[in-house]
Amino acid sequence: MTKRLLLTSVLMLSMVFSFSQTKEELQTQKAEKQAVADAAQAEADALQAQIDALPGWRIGAFGTIGGSLSNFNNWYSQGAPNNASGNIGITVNGYANLIEEKHFWRNSLTANLNWVKLDNKDTDLDDGDFNPTTDVFSISSLYGRNLSEKLAVSTLMEYRTTLLDNFNDPGYLDVGVGFTWLPIENLIVVVHPLNYNFVFADNDNIFESSLGAKIVADYTRQIGAVNFKSNLSAFQSYKSGDLSNWTWSNSFGYTLWKMIGVGFDFGLRSNQQEAASFQGVALEDADNKLQSFYTVGLSYKF
Repeated sequence: MTKRLLLTSVLMLSMVFSFSQTKEELQTQKAEKQAVADAAQAEADALQAQIDALPGWRIGAFGTIGGSLSNFNNWYSQGAPNNASGNIGITVNGYANLIEEKHFWRNSLTANLNWVKLDNKDTDLDDGDFNPTTDVFSISSLYGRNLSEKLAVSTLMEYRTTLLDNFNDPGYLDVGVGFTWLPIENLIVVVHPLNYNFVFADNDNIFESSLGAKIVADYTRQIGAVNFKSNLSAFQSYKSGDLSNWTWSNSFGYTLWKMIGVGFDFGLRSNQQEAASFQGVALEDADNKLQSFYTVGLSYKF
């Protein structure tokens, strides 16, 4: 009996020792493979950086899709026990940039659209359709001739409006010339002291075109699975500060699996003319509160 017990103990200790040894060996092999993979990834990143530095077109896009749908029947604890509601939001950020040794041509498009529905089934007085809420659209084209590695003389055309509701009412078209500064990689700063802000709107008493200065700062970058874009577009009218406006929009996308991930977008805007038109008052009497929006949802990297 003692011999059997001793033999069993030795056998179990041998198995534990063998398992521990195998686990340590596997961990060592994993570390070696990971080191090789990290070195290969570093080489691949270095090659991609060389490719990105070559002249030619750079084209890309990423976006966010967020949405929810709900339906309630006889849910008596709420004010409207029978209702259907929904929210759908779509954001698209795209670019097509031509980078050459002596000149560049940068084009971008941003669209942020959102629809909301709340249908109370117990009444026919409400609107059961999806109605637009967030409605932002802008497209820009920047051409420049390099004076140095960091500075270029440039011309910019930028158009901003809404797509779903009141298209081109108002609509803003900026056309101007000046300089573009590239202080660091992926950051573009446009300063155009000679810029005309064309404003298209049915209400000519409030909306007015004017001459002024245009400033744009754009930072677009991809770091691994993260896509990031921040854009500030400002117009300072030489005629009146009430005709000035600015918009700051930001988009983040994080890829979780293949091309699918999560996204977050938010924006801020100040526009005295839009405030006066909405409030139905004179331009100088408008309460120009800060405008804002945000969208959270699934993202898709194109």
